[in-house]
Amino acid sequence: MNEITPAQWERVRERLRAEFGEATFNTWLKGLAYVGTQGGRVTLGAGTRYAREYVMANYVDRLRAACREECPAIHQVEIVVQPRNAAPQPAAPGRGRDGAATIGNDGDIGSPLDPRYTFENFVVGPPNEFAHAAARRVAEADAAPYNPLFIYGGVGLGKSHLMHAIGWHIRRRQPDRKIVYLSSEHFFYRFVGALRSKDTMAFKQQFRAVDILMVDDVQFLIGKESTQDEFYNTFNALADLNKQMIFTADKSPADMDKLDDRLRSRLGWGLVADIHPSDYELRLGILQTKAQQLGGTTVPERVLEFLAHRITTNVRELEGALNRLLAHHNLVGRPITPEMAQEVLRDLLRAADRKVNVEDIQKLVATHYNIRLNEMNSSRRARSIARPRQVAMWLCKQLTPRSLPEIGRKFSRDHTTVMHAVRKIDELRMTDRALAEDLELLRRQLEG
Repeated sequence: MNEITPAQWERVRERLRAEFGEATFNTWLKGLAYVGTQGGRVTLGAGTRYAREYVMANYVDRLRAACREECPAIHQVEIVVQPRNAAPQPAAPGRGRDGAATIGNDGDIGSPLDPRYTFENFVVGPPNEFAHAAARRVAEADAAPYNPLFIYGGVGLGKSHLMHAIGWHIRRRQPDRKIVYLSSEHFFYRFVGALRSKDTMAFKQQFRAVDILMVDDVQFLIGKESTQDEFYNTFNALADLNKQMIFTADKSPADMDKLDDRLRSRLGWGLVADIHPSDYELRLGILQTKAQQLGGTTVPERVLEFLAHRITTNVRELEGALNRLLAHHNLVGRPITPEMAQEVLRDLLRAADRKVNVEDIQKLVATHYNIRLNEMNSSRRARSIARPRQVAMWLCKQLTPRSLPEIGRKFSRDHTTVMHAVRKIDELRMTDRALAEDLELLRRQLEG
């Protein structure tokens, strides 16, 4: 069998529901429709472009792994925009479309708060204690103490958790305050919609009437000039009224050199707090807290220690690994042991153990594109050379712990060239199917 059957897709859905919980499943995964399978690629339909982009950024790897558990021939998951025939009913005030609480009085302009993400279940350690303290200060203040609060760090380290925690804490303290949380891409799509409907005034009034504005992943504003202008104007309007703003990104404002200079300056006005990669003690503490929250099944301490030692990439993968073990235990009935974890999590552990280096990537990419290895370091700018070089830089950023300057030195270039290459490939892979397939193939070969 080389395709996912309807029955298998239902099992995939139930597995995801068990792993991520009802709130996350209902918000992001429940609405995915199975379209079909061809050539080892599963195609799923999302109701909106925003939903597609969010799932691609946060859940596509787990979707692919879950599909492969049902059908080993699956090697890729593609998500397309497939609007549902019936328009969704408007959400009731204060509730999301699936019943989840929203973070603002006007739920239509924001996104649902995730009930899992509160201060009470945020595990504090040296890598995140400063960002946590700053978030607490903002959540407990009646007036904006830092404006904006800007939290940055790598994927899965807890930036969004702190932002959601601020929202929940303020709602409990001051339920009448208007709070809006959304991603920068959501802001972009709403702004484009307002332009198309020629209703930008209503857009401005909605966003400038809030008391707390929280925007996730503002690095995605790069390259969207008109949206940056509107974001800048919204920032100034709220700052003039001393309304609290909280933003997150994968790098500090000072490092976002392709962002509009005026906006980059504004983002660094208040307090900038970073979150470092977690250490062993913090990872173990997170797993212990997560296991206690889930309840029902006791996870042996030696299994938690095994996970904390072996999965060091980010907190999201760590929690996902624990969810998978519990789901496997509940669905299959096997006791949770280190040996069971080794088997069930073999894909995650293999990825965690990989020792891919820059030289391996350069050699493989050069062979794949049929260019000489020394072209990776040459000054030639012909597209037949430059594009493979950019692909190699992108893979180095994704698969190695090297910093941008370190990667740049391996290619005889500075870090800004690497940043440009990573951004360029990120843009192209969303529209160029051939390039996306090349990246997937190269990644599999390197990780295998």
